[in-house]
Amino acid sequence: MTAMTNEEMLMNAKMNDKDRFTVTELAALRNDLLQGGMIDSYEAAELLQVFLMGRGYGVSPKAALDAAGRVEMAGCAMPVLVHELENLAMVM
Repeated sequence: MTAMTNEEMLMNAKMNDKDRFTVTELAALRNDLLQGGMIDSYEAAELLQVFLMGRGYGVSPKAALDAAGRVEMAGCAMPVLVHELENLAMVM
């Protein structure tokens, strides 16, 4: 498996009208997660919660922790991050 740059990952993350988050937002979140090294799943879960709450969504802390673990196991792959965020986001 080859390492992909952020640009390549962004190009692979196909955005359409039903998507909730912009490519720029997702790239910034991914960079924040990677810069933190995702060493602490609790901190990663908090980042996911803050990201979603800042966009008007509610999120379960337990669900965010579970999602952070899955994102971490996937190496913070963009498709996994998008999938987990969309599953976490609860309309307030």
